Amino acid sequence: SKICIMKNYFDEIIEKLKEKIKIEKIDIVDNSHHHKKHKFFSPEKYHLQLNIKSLYLSSITRVSAHKMIMKILEKDLKSKIHALEINIEQ
Repeated sequence: SKICIMKNYFDEIIEKLKEKIKIEKIDIVDNSHHHKKHKFFSPEKYHLQLNIKSLYLSSITRVSAHKMIMKILEKDLKSKIHALEINIEQ
């Protein structure tokens, strides 16, 4: 089922990030349904919001933290993730 595939995919994203960055807590919010009316909407592409609590990421600049996350998810951003919103909780 779609939900199951999605769940596994989100776990994959979390694993990838946790492999490279010390993260205390991470939530992925799927906002894809908000974008159905967009011209480029494609059901295979996700609009995701990452809510991350990480002492490490909080200790570096926001730009550096975002760049680091984008670099780790580079392949996903080319294939499966259409838009990524990153919130680093202070």
